[in-house]
Amino acid sequence: MVSHVFFVQQARQKVVIQNPVVELDDDEVARIIRTSIKEKFIAPYLELDMKYYDLGLSHHDATLTVEAAKATQKYKVGIKRATITPDEVRVKEFNLKKMWKSTNGTSHDTLVGTVFCEPIILLRIPKPTHDRVKPIIIGRHTFGDQYRPTDFAAPKPGRLQLLFMPADSDATSMYNTDESIMGFAHTFFKMVCARRMPLFMSTKNTILKKYDGRFKDISQEIYENISLEAGICYERRLIDDMVIQVIKSSGGFVLACKNYDGFGSWGMLTSELITSDRQIIKSEAAHGKRTRGLLHRPKLDSNGALRKFCLDVEATCVEVIDKDGIMTKDLALAIHGKEMKHEYWVVTNIYMDAVKLLRVNKRGVR
Repeated sequence: MVSHVFFVQQARQKVVIQNPVVELDDDEVARIIRTSIKEKFIAPYLELDMKYYDLGLSHHDATLTVEAAKATQKYKVGIKRATITPDEVRVKEFNLKKMWKSTNGTSHDTLVGTVFCEPIILLRIPKPTHDRVKPIIIGRHTFGDQYRPTDFAAPKPGRLQLLFMPADSDATSMYNTDESIMGFAHTFFKMVCARRMPLFMSTKNTILKKYDGRFKDISQEIYENISLEAGICYERRLIDDMVIQVIKSSGGFVLACKNYDGFGSWGMLTSELITSDRQIIKSEAAHGKRTRGLLHRPKLDSNGALRKFCLDVEATCVEVIDKDGIMTKDLALAIHGKEMKHEYWVVTNIYMDAVKLLRVNKRGVR
């Protein structure tokens, strides 16, 4: 009886987070899942100040995405879920004032960092290749390129000189800055130093000789000076060749990509935008965004209890899949394919209940 009372008292003690975290809300199903996660895993265990910004599509007319990005700069931690970038159909459906730009693109331009995506390796889930035993961390430069172009359809014939002389054609101009590219390179150096992994950079400087060549030259200059001192292996490859190397490899390296390259799916990976000084993190729409964002606060505030909480939740999520075989339909399809049966998978809320139950039964958490 005494031990039971002590357990309940312990369970009621919340982990106190000293400084705020910025919460960037989302659209449709992601919003529903966010609410469920908050009720099951956040509110009962953590005492924190959330600075809330609604970036849902219906609020685009009223919400300044730049303000949300500046709040992330101020408090150094942002947690963003999936939002919709409107097309013509969405503009009409939601009665928007205009076709708003991507919220990710806007916040990336404000924060100016690198997005690192790392797969979550599960024993039960087949790998793309049998030899893949270690994760490949993909980092995308988030400034400029196709995400910040001058994009328009020319109304009549003419010629394009960046200053437009009327022409019937489509045209896109894009730019970047040495400062942004240098920050990109330094961020990668700090990442590979922390993870002790080799670094590759992929470009297409055979075609974009000046544009991609600038990425190549600046990165080469920086890494020639510091990679040897830190014992880091660095190599640049054409993107065509790098894709083949990724497919053939066993993993275990970091790949620096330009803004338009990278992973094509948000499934079973973590995604974090990190600034070059590593002081600001925005965890983005992928698995683990909540814990990955919260894990940055202990680095800034020396909060060991919060770090332990986040790592425990992540480990439990993996254990429920790998050991108990409880998973959602997308993961079950990766295992069973055409042999898929309904009993092989559960809906998201049932999976989250299984994670919560395991934490209660094995971790002693209520």
